[in-house]
Amino acid sequence: MDLTRFTALSFDCYGTLIDWETGIAAILAPWAREQGLEIGAEELLRAYGDHEAAVERQTPAPLYPQVLAEAFRRTGAQLGRPVPDPWARRLGDSVPDWPAFPDSAEALARLRRHYQLIILSNVHRAGFAGSNRHLRGDFAAIITAEDVGGYKPGDRHFRALDETLPGLGVGRDRLLHVAQSLFHDHVPAKREGLPSVWINRRHDRPGWGATPEPGESYAYDLEFPSMAAFADAADRAFEQRS
Repeated sequence: MDLTRFTALSFDCYGTLIDWETGIAAILAPWAREQGLEIGAEELLRAYGDHEAAVERQTPAPLYPQVLAEAFRRTGAQLGRPVPDPWARRLGDSVPDWPAFPDSAEALARLRRHYQLIILSNVHRAGFAGSNRHLRGDFAAIITAEDVGGYKPGDRHFRALDETLPGLGVGRDRLLHVAQSLFHDHVPAKREGLPSVWINRRHDRPGWGATPEPGESYAYDLEFPSMAAFADAADRAFEQRS
């Protein structure tokens, strides 16, 4: 793939730029200890992931903090332990505290020299604003679940993206989608006919973590283990072109 033929990148945020698994586990793990559950962070994330996706699919209107809280309650029910409201709210309110991956901010700054950057995220506006304090990203457009009234892998984000591109002067054939989640992003990217890059953040760990295993076909054009590696490839491509 010639990375220089694109003029814009659309990004998933949580899992790709923000380390949502560390953020979620920081709440779930102490709750599990309080409940006397002898269960590791990876097992907790696996138990949690399918519930979040189910809540987003079944009730697409609530904001992301409500989704997180309900998914936490369902996870507790599965594990046979209650999730009191203060714990559920703690997870729902924690999004701005989730850490960025160490390479995200620097990689975004480098990519911004070559592309317009767009956020396409399953989050609410206030949550992303908090996260962007860690990312320090200069984004040409930000499309959240709150804006579209639904969650990926549904198509509402991508319909909003199609409506946004002309105002940015970006042809759809000049857009490259960048994401970690095969389930949330690469499945719909294939459905939408968008080329995509897989940031395989879990390349050194088995399993799916907090991301459900994709149940539909997916595709991606390039794979990198980190945002830094992707930014390196883009820099090399533009240097060679010049």
